[in-house]
Amino acid sequence: MGNELIPPSGIDGIDLREALEERYLAYALSTIMHRALPDVRDGLKPVHRRLLYAMRLLKLDPGAGFKKCARVVGDVIGKYHPHGDQAVYDALVRLAQDFAQRYPLIEGQGNFGNVDGDGAAAMRYTEARMTDTAKRLLDGLDENAVDFRETYDGEDKEPIVLPAGFPNLLANGSSGIAVGMATSIPPHNAFELCEASQYLIKNPNCETEDLLQFVKGPDFPTGGLLISDPAATREAYITGRGTFRVRSRWEKEELERGQWQLVVTEIPYQVQKSRLIEKIAELLIAKKLPLLDDIRDESTEDVRIVLVPRSRNVDPAILMESLFKLTDLENRFSLNMNVLSKGKVPMVMGLKQVLREWLDHRQEVLVRRSEHRLGQINHRLEVLEGYLIAYLNLDEVIRIIREEDDAKAELIRTFELTDVQAEAILNMRLRSLRKLEELEIRKEHDKLTEEKDGLTKLLGSEARQWTRIGKEIGEIAKAYGPETDIGKRRTDETQAPSKDLADIQQAMIEKEPITVIVSEKGWIRALKGHQSELGNLSFKQGDKLKLSFHAETTDKILLFSSGGKFFTLGADRLPGGRGHGEPIRLMVEMDEAQDIISAFVHKPGRMLLMSSNEARGFVVAENDVIANTRKGKQVLNLTAPAEATLCVKADGDQVAIIGQNRKLLVFPLAQVTQMTRGRGVRLQRYRDGDVSDIRVFKAEEGLSWTDSSGRSFNRSMEEMAEWRGERGQAGRLPPTGFPRSNKFGTSEL
Repeated sequence: MGNELIPPSGIDGIDLREALEERYLAYALSTIMHRALPDVRDGLKPVHRRLLYAMRLLKLDPGAGFKKCARVVGDVIGKYHPHGDQAVYDALVRLAQDFAQRYPLIEGQGNFGNVDGDGAAAMRYTEARMTDTAKRLLDGLDENAVDFRETYDGEDKEPIVLPAGFPNLLANGSSGIAVGMATSIPPHNAFELCEASQYLIKNPNCETEDLLQFVKGPDFPTGGLLISDPAATREAYITGRGTFRVRSRWEKEELERGQWQLVVTEIPYQVQKSRLIEKIAELLIAKKLPLLDDIRDESTEDVRIVLVPRSRNVDPAILMESLFKLTDLENRFSLNMNVLSKGKVPMVMGLKQVLREWLDHRQEVLVRRSEHRLGQINHRLEVLEGYLIAYLNLDEVIRIIREEDDAKAELIRTFELTDVQAEAILNMRLRSLRKLEELEIRKEHDKLTEEKDGLTKLLGSEARQWTRIGKEIGEIAKAYGPETDIGKRRTDETQAPSKDLADIQQAMIEKEPITVIVSEKGWIRALKGHQSELGNLSFKQGDKLKLSFHAETTDKILLFSSGGKFFTLGADRLPGGRGHGEPIRLMVEMDEAQDIISAFVHKPGRMLLMSSNEARGFVVAENDVIANTRKGKQVLNLTAPAEATLCVKADGDQVAIIGQNRKLLVFPLAQVTQMTRGRGVRLQRYRDGDVSDIRVFKAEEGLSWTDSSGRSFNRSMEEMAEWRGERGQAGRLPPTGFPRSNKFGTSEL
């Protein structure tokens, strides 16, 4: 026998892989078809369809009284939907929430939750009935408009799809996650959808762009503002995939004594208000929102979130932009129109195809309802013709019924009636004999004949069918028009913010005074406050203070390296004053062989004069040296072994330059070229040695310097006459009193 395992009798072996594949596929298909994806025709998933059907059978029409939700849920899970009662109740609640559904399908009585994210009361406390919108979805259900199938237990029947006399898929939107696919459709304005559908009926070959003149993008029940991006919107509706940016609606409220506050009146769709306010409060405590002082929730039925600014000088637009950037006051809603085409095939559709499938469904419903009505009319006409014969021969009919054994057969034989006519005469009540008047019968007969002709023409002409559908859609458009409360658009379009991103980022930094410390070996740190006594600062062994200056956390710090590069650091990003700070080389990509020449606070609009050790340089606008990346910005081009050595503010009209050879030269600043990048021009000529120091000054103020003892000197242009010359000359020895260090003394940038 060997070692083969033989399964016990009655048990079949199966291939595990095949079994798993088959069963997982069955599960995936069931999730896609019967749970997560809506049908493109009525925009509903099975649970919603079953809820509405059960409510119809309970006669919960818009004008009728309310019934307990527990009763509705009981019917749904007992007859049609064998799932948990809480899941079904949650679906019912969502259909009743006016902040979740653009056009609620259920009218609720009791606590159905709120925009803060609080849940509804238990189903035994709440009551429900259908809305007019739901009634439109169900109209025609008794007229053979759609197919029915057996329920899960085979004891009842349920509709496969609803007649859908309302463009529900796009009007109310949908979202769901299936296996390997998801759907996300925002709500839209029903009036706009009707206008687009009527246009599509008249122009079947139109493009999606033509429909977008009617459909202006999503229309959320919670309102808000849609950031318009025509190209992205067009692409989204053509392909069925895209995203929309929605932001809160806000306004500025003036208070006494020039104070003001901002009030948010609408928040983005599906954002929980309580969670949103918690998040803003957390950011406020963490000092991430320096422009905001306080937040209050003063909402009642309507949303009212009050934002108090730190001071009245704050720009309201920048305050809101900083909140939009960091919180859910601005949100993105994705469009992924993944739906079941004809209730069977999951696919992503564009706007035109979705409307096309809905219209085709409406045509099928119209044809089926017309055929059903035609059948009823034909039956009634047959009966009326029988009644007419009976009326004209009433005594003979009564005699046959009284005397003949088989009255039915005798009636059929005597008056050449059909089975239906004979049955109708026999089933007539005696009290109806009074009504059996020729005039009434003929009047009803003529009326029905006229209706029959109309229906026959309708069924025989597709053009007539589309005209009828167009009229029906026109009625929906009227009921949900812009002048009605439910129909007017809630989400308006707005342009993208014009505020500069840098301004917004700047506004999000808490403004505090700091003192920036740079050491000889290139370590940087920021002490809190504007410190003047720096004698007790500690440095790493062998390191010492190179330069220090006062700044604010909102400033940009510019660093100039010996390689002629500028680097930019945000003052708020500098390491704190505890410890020795961090090496600048780790914060920016600076060459190991290079050092920091100078560091200073960026002042927009200022001019700088920079020079290499060979006294070649130029003037550059400070705005042009800002580097946006860690790599920095090469400004002064150098040829080895030359290095950048000086960077001073070019505030004046004269340049004083002194070399290590102790030769001083004064010449007009106008002789130095202004560039954004380059090697520059020769500032002073030397036989040996390099440049020592440069100062730019105003002619009327004269040249100043400070000696090693701290004494200040000033010489007018007349007194400096013998040192004045042209750029690139050698210069001559400085006047008496000039420091031996060949430096002009302190000159902060």
